[in-house]
Amino acid sequence: MNDWATEHNERRLERAAELRAAQTSNRAPHEEAEPGAAAADVDARQSRRKISDAQRADYLIRDAMARGEFDNLKYAGKPIPGLGENTDPDWWIKGLIRRENLTGLGPPAILLRKEDAELDSVLDGRYSEQQVREAVESFNKRVVEARRQLQGGPPVITRTRDVDHEVDRWRQRRAAAAAARPPEAEPEAGRPWWRRLWSMRGPS
Repeated sequence: MNDWATEHNERRLERAAELRAAQTSNRAPHEEAEPGAAAADVDARQSRRKISDAQRADYLIRDAMARGEFDNLKYAGKPIPGLGENTDPDWWIKGLIRRENLTGLGPPAILLRKEDAELDSVLDGRYSEQQVREAVESFNKRVVEARRQLQGGPPVITRTRDVDHEVDRWRQRRAAAAAARPPEAEPEAGRPWWRRLWSMRGPS
């Protein structure tokens, strides 16, 4: 809570106390008090300063409820999402990344898990075995470096990948994708190339 909000809340508390005191004494809150009431006002202000944070919070909550600020909340009368599921120590950072759609941020353990899940599709975008080997070696290097860090956070459970095994899997995926592609149309036989080119151009 910033300074402006704190000052605003204090003014509201003082105003509420003044209204309550005015109701008990049957006078307007800004009406000039009698000379003998000056000491009572000082005592009232001192007592207001002695209000505990819990009492102040309780007053602010009741005041907000009276204004209807808690009406029509998003999950009013509904179960809280994720409540009762298995305890995940990384629930807060996962929720933040999902809500804010953050990329490239977070503990290395979580980033490596996501990278591990997407590694096959990344490797499928490489065009040579050398590129695949370099990508897998770079991934393994980041996993080892994350395990050596002593900065706390969730443990790194991502495993390194065997480079030769990943290259074999990359070859198999490429072969399966090539077999699934439709065959290319063969060029027409018996016609010179210049006639085929002329027919493709059409009449001028």
